[in-house]
Amino acid sequence: MMRIVPFVLDSGDTVIGVEVKLPKTTLLSISTDRGYIMCGALDVSLLNERLRDREIIAGRAVGVRTLEELMEAPLESVTHKAESLGIVAGMKGSEALRLMV
Repeated sequence: MMRIVPFVLDSGDTVIGVEVKLPKTTLLSISTDRGYIMCGALDVSLLNERLRDREIIAGRAVGVRTLEELMEAPLESVTHKAESLGIVAGMKGSEALRLMV
């Protein structure tokens, strides 16, 4: 089962949430045209090390079960490219997304 949900940020920009129900887990992602935040399945180390040439803007939140929780959760880790935009670990997902639009 898959669910796609638009979220309107305080800035008025719209971001797109995608929820994918898999056996024993749910993948959660909310994206802009430039980057995204995701649940604990995101491997930030892989993006920073092996895929660093792609300069991916992304953040990871752990322990979230819904898209709404992902918007409010503090990010546990972020990519180097996200840091260059002012996105830091501990920042709420919605705040990070605002900097990604």
